[in-house]
Amino acid sequence: MVYKFRIISDEVDDFLREIKIDSEASFYELHEAILKSTGYKDDQMTSFFICDDDWEKETEITLEDMGGGSSDEDTFVMKETPLNELLEDEKQKLIYVFDPLAERVFFIELSEIITGKDLPAAVISRKEGNPPQQTVDFDEQMIANPTLDLDEDFYGDQDFNEDDLDGEGFDFNEGNPYEQDNY
Repeated sequence: MVYKFRIISDEVDDFLREIKIDSEASFYELHEAILKSTGYKDDQMTSFFICDDDWEKETEITLEDMGGGSSDEDTFVMKETPLNELLEDEKQKLIYVFDPLAERVFFIELSEIITGKDLPAAVISRKEGNPPQQTVDFDEQMIANPTLDLDEDFYGDQDFNEDDLDGEGFDFNEGNPYEQDNY
């Protein structure tokens, strides 16, 4: 079987990619096809997420084995997980996190399942628009958007009034707060 994926971005309106890939290919092969179709470098800790119909993340497929997961929780690694192990229905939704530090993503839909065919390698069957920049440079963002105000009032301390606190700065009430009825 061949899976046809439709990939869009919420950052660039005219960006669209369609990739056809064999259903027995791994998530890593889909990851490589996405990188090839966008011209991105393979230097980020990307992940796929299987989503519900409302794009809520359910199952994560990581680039590397992150370890540390609890033993009762399934972990999936791109190179070890075939697409057809987790995807079996048309209209299945996925999120591909391509910039993990800024949590930027592509929205992917399994738009068609073509039975009776196989593909030896992924094919980029449609390519429209330019992809968003792969990563966001926060220093460049500050230069590009100087109206972002990060002075000493950034966290709202301009309204701080020291008189609102008692002498030690912690408690309004007299005595031990743990002796009150609500504790």
